[in-house]
Amino acid sequence: MKKEDLVALGLTEEQADKVVAGYGAMIPKTRFDEINTAKKQLETDLALRDQQLEELKKVDAAGLQVKITELQTANTEAKTAYEQQLKDVQLSSAIKLALTGKAQDAEIVAGILDTTKIELDENGSIKGGLDDQLKTLKESKPFLFVSEEGGAPGFKGVTPVEGAQSTKTETKAGDYGKQMAENFSQSNKGLEDARKSYFE
Repeated sequence: MKKEDLVALGLTEEQADKVVAGYGAMIPKTRFDEINTAKKQLETDLALRDQQLEELKKVDAAGLQVKITELQTANTEAKTAYEQQLKDVQLSSAIKLALTGKAQDAEIVAGILDTTKIELDENGSIKGGLDDQLKTLKESKPFLFVSEEGGAPGFKGVTPVEGAQSTKTETKAGDYGKQMAENFSQSNKGLEDARKSYFE
């Protein structure tokens, strides 16, 4: 194939001269096919790039940047909220676990505590800020906690009324019925006395 043939196929004079200079006046068909395929691929690639550039021209760059910024901000806020929520759940669980067996109602005591002063370690266990608060609460509101002796919480400073001592009496089934009858009789007697004093 000669230079003229190359030009006829679409190569420029300069391209044809380079091909001829490299391979002489005649070019093997295999080499020609390689050059022709490469040329077509180059043209296809160029057309694709032109199409992509046209598509990019249609994009609102400023609006796209604003949208990207909004999404980044929303993502950061969601991550922060999730981390805080996870921390709150871990803290609440750790406090309730620490109050188990100590408080009458762990929910109530946990609601009184200042959780901002309570710290957790890497394993989610309480490492500080709880004991001091519990000590203060036990002194001011002992009824919220289980007695260390194992019984119900006691009330300090209360003295029983003189003569008011609890007596343990046994009530049998017959005695109970008898007592009810006596109460009923006394009630009727009082009613009868009231009726006589009113009508007579």
